[in-house]
Amino acid sequence: MKLSRPVSWFLTAFGVWSVFIWTTFAKNLWKDSGGQAFVAGDHSRPTAFFWVHLLLAVTSLLLGLAVGWIGVRGLRALRRTATPAAATPAVEGRPAE
Repeated sequence: MKLSRPVSWFLTAFGVWSVFIWTTFAKNLWKDSGGQAFVAGDHSRPTAFFWVHLLLAVTSLLLGLAVGWIGVRGLRALRRTATPAAATPAVEGRPAE
């Protein structure tokens, strides 16, 4: 399957955005001192809230990386197919294909 340039850019941008958002979320989850993520702010005693949200962040981060990688591969494939056609010189009397 071949992706168009706009779709490839969208998937790449989505992957970058997802990595940024979910790493920020995980950092903020770890820094939580309000008592939701850890019992009385003690990092050795995480709550169910912490585990659920950590699982959500890790899963979303991995999916974002996968989607971004698909976008990057789509862009690389488009560049690979566009370069040889433009670099092919014209043969005597015939235009380049």
